[in-house]
Amino acid sequence: MAQRAAPEGAVVIAVDISRDLPAVKRIALRLPIAKARATRASMTKPAPGLARWSDLVEAARPLDPSIARPTGADVALLQYTGGTTGRPKGAILTHRNLLANGAQSVAWVPMLKPGSEVFYAVLPLFHAYGLMLCLVTSTMLGATTCLFPRFDADQVLDAMKRKPATFLPGVPPMYPRLVARAQERDVSLSSVKLALAGAMSLPPEIVDLWEEASGGLLIEGYGMTETSPITLGNPATGTRRPGAIGIPFPSTNMRIVDRNDPTIDVAPGEPGELLVQGPQVFSGYWNKPDETASALLLGGWMRTGDVVVQDPDSYVRIVDRIKELILVGGFNVYPTEVERVLTAISGIAAAAVVGLPVDGGEQVVAAVVLEPGAVLDPDEVRAECRRHLAGYKVPREIVAIDELPVSIIGKVLHARVREQLIEQRRQMSVAGVPSSD
Repeated sequence: MAQRAAPEGAVVIAVDISRDLPAVKRIALRLPIAKARATRASMTKPAPGLARWSDLVEAARPLDPSIARPTGADVALLQYTGGTTGRPKGAILTHRNLLANGAQSVAWVPMLKPGSEVFYAVLPLFHAYGLMLCLVTSTMLGATTCLFPRFDADQVLDAMKRKPATFLPGVPPMYPRLVARAQERDVSLSSVKLALAGAMSLPPEIVDLWEEASGGLLIEGYGMTETSPITLGNPATGTRRPGAIGIPFPSTNMRIVDRNDPTIDVAPGEPGELLVQGPQVFSGYWNKPDETASALLLGGWMRTGDVVVQDPDSYVRIVDRIKELILVGGFNVYPTEVERVLTAISGIAAAAVVGLPVDGGEQVVAAVVLEPGAVLDPDEVRAECRRHLAGYKVPREIVAIDELPVSIIGKVLHARVREQLIEQRRQMSVAGVPSSD
């Protein structure tokens, strides 16, 4: 489709619009689109028929030699991600970025042999994590890739009986669910030589649980959309450090610098902001020169915004992520974006959005201050949120409070809000009172 559209000056965008149509419209408006065509294919039902790849190749028209072949520096895709304001930014990833990170990933997992592995793609391919591990890396290894519409433990276990996986990339909450269902159904997980967890911190107890149940390894990786996405990881061979994000990938350099002055490296063992440099680092944000200048420093160093500390044996640990960031199923939720929608709703005077722990991950919870005389209807509030937000950004709980804790300059103290809500949840649980939502 892209090749046929190119001579007409059109740009084809592949998007998942099932839950995030407003955001898709905003993204589309930023692109130089002469003609836009959107298509959505349902993967929840069996396909009506199959097409042989060889038949498609034979029926294809010869490639027009006048169409220039891409170079390594050419843009491969704009991988959109949320920004600190909550609005998505298009990270410019080149062909070199993607191929480099694919080669780095292959080098990191020497136990995976070309032409003999089975990858389970339970991650969405439109996410940088799924794109790299479930598509680029699997293709470079010549692996068989089994696609899933979404993660479902029973679907994964059903597939294990027909085509057992050898490599399973995912997010931490996924693994305890798989182990529990596998034990209930008496399904073996022993075919999985290696599992990879990313997008959020990996608790050591989940590592122990998975490795005891499967006999394989579960390692943690670190990255972000702007780095294609992987930059560090625990080694698949050799020494691993539970709770650490590991060491730099091949051809990847890192520095730990003063959070207020990235030109100053911190002393060994001291916390600081992580900078990364390598062939997988993006070339900037699409049409956002100011944001690009803030993220990319001289020499190709990128500011990650994460505070880390390096152990004496060189392993890196996350000290603190961007404090207001909420991670839901591996996707970023920025409170500002959700709060903006909430405070636009009639009857809500102020709002603070935080992430509360649930099933090894986080869920979005909103604390709202109502206007005098207003009555909170959580269902109506969520319905309004769904008109403007992706489903995973909609608050699961909405709690009315008298006032928000603020600093001396009036800034909402999200950490304090989170503590209050956790304590309130604990007290209600002890008293046997259901959630106020």
